[in-house]
Amino acid sequence: MGRAIIAGNWKMNLTPSQGVALVKELLPKIEGAGCEVVLCVPFVDIAPVAGALTGSKVRLGAQNLHFKASGAYTGEVSAAMLKEAGAEYVIIGHSERRQYFAESDETVNLKALFALENGLIPIVCVGESLAQRESGETNAFVAGQVRAALQGIGAQAAKGIVLAYEPIWAIGTGRVATNEQANETIGAIRKTLGELYGPETAKGITIQYGGSMNAQNADGLMAMPEIDGGLIGGASLKAEDFAAIVRAASR
Repeated sequence: MGRAIIAGNWKMNLTPSQGVALVKELLPKIEGAGCEVVLCVPFVDIAPVAGALTGSKVRLGAQNLHFKASGAYTGEVSAAMLKEAGAEYVIIGHSERRQYFAESDETVNLKALFALENGLIPIVCVGESLAQRESGETNAFVAGQVRAALQGIGAQAAKGIVLAYEPIWAIGTGRVATNEQANETIGAIRKTLGELYGPETAKGITIQYGGSMNAQNADGLMAMPEIDGGLIGGASLKAEDFAAIVRAASR
């Protein structure tokens, strides 16, 4: 499948000095990792964390961007700003952005297009609510989100995208999709990618699982054939827990 990527999403946690301290604790624990490791940090942490990562293979990401190059968009951050600060990845359409900040399928698509055009790797998030899961709508709903997010993105450009399946009911709740549920839904996402771009391209696109992946359940999730990695929330704030997930992905 796609290359294994473990990405930490620090969300609105850690000041610049705290972030640098965590990186210094983390790096020795993940030396020689057999997967790609990305830290997606708050905007103000990007430059100092980039400095702390110098000489390591760990990549750096942001948690959002605007879909315009510049302008009167108070409080927003551009792709050029992220790149100059040291970011290579950017999370787009996280369910918390959709829930609290009016992110829509349309803006997710605009941001994904803009990130690709500006040389950033988008981690595009999709996922269903508990009500949708319980009513059997999961696969159809998530497939619709994928199609909307990737509208206007050709097969070659799509190879530069990472998708993250994050069931909303499992984010920060401690509830986790079973290994089989996560694998099945990610398989449905890959089937959608196959319909859009052909099976060979679909096989090469990284699809992560997000939603309370932690040091205890990472081995089981990463053993599933469709799951290429994880987008890690709370566990990414603890060096040993995050390192354990990286080790699980490396196996």
